[in-house]
Amino acid sequence: MPRPYRAAFIQPPVLRPYSVGIEPADGAKVENYVVTQMAGTAKILPRLSTPILGYNGIFPGPTIEVERGTKTTLTVKNKLPATHPTHGHVLATSTHLHGSASLPQYDGYASDVTMPGFQKKYYFPNFQPARTLWYHDHGVHYTAQNAYSGLAAQYRIHDPQERGLLPQGEFDVGLTITDAMFAANGAMGYDDNTHSGLWGDVILVNGVPWPVMKVKRRIYRFRVLNASISRSLRLALSTNDAMTMVATDGGLMPAPVTVTSWRHGGAERYEVLIDFSKYKVGQRVELRNLSNKNNVDYDNTNKVMAFDVVGDPVDKSDTTWNTVPTVLAPNTDVMGLTKGMVEQKRYMRVARDDKTNMWTIGGSSWAEVIASGYQKVFAQVAMDSVEEWEIENKSGGWFHPVHIHLVDFKIISRNGKAPMPYEAGPKDVVYVGEGEKVKVLMRFGPHKGRYMVHCHNLPHEDHDMMTQFRVALNANEVDEHDPMTAARPEWDND
Repeated sequence: MPRPYRAAFIQPPVLRPYSVGIEPADGAKVENYVVTQMAGTAKILPRLSTPILGYNGIFPGPTIEVERGTKTTLTVKNKLPATHPTHGHVLATSTHLHGSASLPQYDGYASDVTMPGFQKKYYFPNFQPARTLWYHDHGVHYTAQNAYSGLAAQYRIHDPQERGLLPQGEFDVGLTITDAMFAANGAMGYDDNTHSGLWGDVILVNGVPWPVMKVKRRIYRFRVLNASISRSLRLALSTNDAMTMVATDGGLMPAPVTVTSWRHGGAERYEVLIDFSKYKVGQRVELRNLSNKNNVDYDNTNKVMAFDVVGDPVDKSDTTWNTVPTVLAPNTDVMGLTKGMVEQKRYMRVARDDKTNMWTIGGSSWAEVIASGYQKVFAQVAMDSVEEWEIENKSGGWFHPVHIHLVDFKIISRNGKAPMPYEAGPKDVVYVGEGEKVKVLMRFGPHKGRYMVHCHNLPHEDHDMMTQFRVALNANEVDEHDPMTAARPEWDND
């Protein structure tokens, strides 16, 4: 087993476009990228190699960074083995850019899969405000095993406002946090406890167990993604010092919020500023995990990573070195939504059928969607309509991070009270804890078509806690953006 704080912190490489062009229709810049899903090995354990499945054969996959308004294409080549080397299922994949308002056929619809030997070209608009997104596998019924095996990576949209307010470059740091368990031969073990969840005994940050990062005496920005397939986190510093929350899933908050810890469910992204100028050279500060109800914890899952403060010179001409903004971004499109704008209210329960061990959301499952020819929906919504959804968890001993595709939403209440202060920003995943009831507001658009809603505890999603909604289309109406037919994978000739 690896020991905490023995390995150096690393960041995944930034992917470069293979070509850059102009969109004829609107003159927008287009950057073209390609990634290959392939088997690889990772050096996680001290003396053993760990087989993984990764974008370009690494875990996490390469980071993609784009400027707002620059469109991208991402060709995903499935060069994986025909079947998973450990679990045996067919390695059909579907790539979801989580947090992007993509057209339905490029949104990673779970049943829109690409088989080994094929490739699919995805188009991403990148018109949304600056934010931390991530791309990961979304293949129907095997998302958990595929993401757990390594198919996950960060994707970032920048804009001038964010660049002017927050640290950039080496001081803008991605932390993709996962957990894993290992077999005696070094392979990652998998046991989802009859589809209830998997909680590993090793915490990985960017694929490294409990790493140590050297930091200068200045402010750093951390883009924290919980990419664990089940584990939730409650992050805090060993010094109990405050951190400053500046962004949520959908980008900048209206104003920063001071936190000493926060509850962080699967797929949520939070961006925090940590000021290391207050610490002495040589001091070690740990990022710890205080955990939450109904996780499974082990000896060292209370640790995440460590920061060692060094005395390297700090460029004080960069004003972000010691400045925490007092105002960020109003994001009135989302945070300006009010109950007075609501045109429709809906209720969604997340639950488990104890007889079948299957999960349901909004009273149905993905099996029912498949049986309906992909026509059954939880909601049919009008373009630009504002709705209030109430999501309730009566299922007992589980928490559910619920992800609504296409839209950002505003959390307006939790158990009849105000949401957590750190949730006061645009979101696309909401943590629905045991016995909790949350209400969210969202405006639907800008695209027509079918989009998914599901639990991001991925064993729950796979069995079969997914449904969908339809925007501005009637049932069985001709759908030019049908996610199952509009953009089919092609044979990869490479």
